[in-house]
Amino acid sequence: MRIASLWRVTEPAIAVLISSTGTDPDLEAVRRSAAELGGRVAEVSDLGTLPAIEGARAIGLHQVEVAGAHWRELGRRLRRLAEPAGQRVVVRPADLSVDAPLLVVMDVDSTLITAEVIELLAAHVGREAEVAAVTERAMRGELDFAQSLHQRVAVLEGLPTSVFAEVRAAVRPTPGVPELIRTLTAADCAVGVVSGGFAEIVEPLAADLGITYTHANRLEVADGRLTGRVAGAVVDRAEKARRLRAYAETAGIPLERTVAVGDGANDLDMLALARLGIAFNAKPAVRAAADTSLTERLDVLAPILGLPL
Repeated sequence: MRIASLWRVTEPAIAVLISSTGTDPDLEAVRRSAAELGGRVAEVSDLGTLPAIEGARAIGLHQVEVAGAHWRELGRRLRRLAEPAGQRVVVRPADLSVDAPLLVVMDVDSTLITAEVIELLAAHVGREAEVAAVTERAMRGELDFAQSLHQRVAVLEGLPTSVFAEVRAAVRPTPGVPELIRTLTAADCAVGVVSGGFAEIVEPLAADLGITYTHANRLEVADGRLTGRVAGAVVDRAEKARRLRAYAETAGIPLERTVAVGDGANDLDMLALARLGIAFNAKPAVRAAADTSLTERLDVLAPILGLPL
């Protein structure tokens, strides 16, 4: 899918420019980049303002419809211009909008939620910093994810299962997540999560947020305490991509109408498989590989996909 799409060089694009309120978006950069690719700006729309919410500032949104230039190449060019200047632009294919159901699949740790659950668990044995260092290297792709997870889970040996309730109480959704899920669900879109974290935290969180599809690792328990081992195969980058495909098949939604969001190296296969792969607050290698990137808040994805503010 990804290779074939690169040859549809005139696939129309929608560019959404994200700016601080009171700041004019750089529309000229879009016009110039479109022209360099043999395209043209067909229409510019002011989408309005997403108000400030806890943990995220207000942002203004402008939409630019571009004809005659492939959306992915346009996105690459605009990101090279915008990101060094501290600006943000997201480009999607024009046909990937909510005129028909979409499937949106998200990573959990540092994407759906602000924290890394393994680090919250490790804090209960006084080894949070040690585990955080390993997590950071794994998310940058410097360590094999499965091996690093086994290494980190081993430090949890002996913790009582009561720790799950304490960690669940400490978990906070990323700014804009509840709003995004409500908006997508109201538009008959399917929402799923797939996590290299733990079902003991992910499943109740997903239920609270109204997320339909979930998959994550499980921690092995004996006599009410963690054994320091994962029960079953680890959810790695290949499994994340398989789950996206499975969710799409179950929901009856083609892969051409899927969006994936993640932050780490173990999300790369999922981001590549989806029609639109979005790096969120991501490591540099993930931003470079993804179709586009976002920071700070996730409710901005709704207007990017054509849903009203």
